[in-house]
Amino acid sequence: MSELQHPNARSFELVADVYERARPEYPAEAVAWLVAQLDLREGRTVLDLGAGTGKLTRALVQTGARVIAVEPGEAMLGELRRVLPDVEALLGGAEAIPLDDDSVDAITVGQAFHWFRHDEAVPELHRVLRPGGALALVWNSRDQRRPLQREISGLIKPLVPADRPPVGHSAQALESSDLFGSVEKRTFPFVQQLDAEAVAERIASVSFVAAAPPDARAELDRRLREIVASQGGVVDFAYLTEVYVSRVG
Repeated sequence: MSELQHPNARSFELVADVYERARPEYPAEAVAWLVAQLDLREGRTVLDLGAGTGKLTRALVQTGARVIAVEPGEAMLGELRRVLPDVEALLGGAEAIPLDDDSVDAITVGQAFHWFRHDEAVPELHRVLRPGGALALVWNSRDQRRPLQREISGLIKPLVPADRPPVGHSAQALESSDLFGSVEKRTFPFVQQLDAEAVAERIASVSFVAAAPPDARAELDRRLREIVASQGGVVDFAYLTEVYVSRVG
């Protein structure tokens, strides 16, 4: 098995089925902008790195481009292969991408770049990209401007490990590298309506929640269901999708 680089990332292996079932896909507007920036179409090749269960991969397939998915977690990769049996899916990590030099036109990284060892991964991204190739980093982040999301964050904060990587701010590793050019960022808000079960599973799929002790997870589950019940049984679950695009320097 390829090494999962951070202890909390390994916890995804415990909840791969929940991750596939509960995590949101990416909003159409964000995907459309990403596809246009990367010029994804028939005849082009795109690597989806840290592909997880294929949440972004399935949108890339719709472009007609050749899609290669690479994921370090065996359970996550198993879910991807189950959902997308026709996609070329390889076990591997960002620090040793199992592809040849200059082999892809574009790379996407959905919800994963913050787990990479950037000093090793950034040169690898550059190595497999063809001249003029583009890289897109994507995150779905809960919209902390919303009271519900702030309340949920308060509940899960005690479970956050001190060494957790900063989600959504890792594009700095590209900006500080001479291997890539300037970074362009776009943000796309979207909202889903979720019942108590969906909210509980969504939060259960968070890496550090999955790694928490059973009694802490059970108490969190109970509190989340109480919150949703107090708001009529269905809540607006708000996200901000951040997309960062850069090109080979």
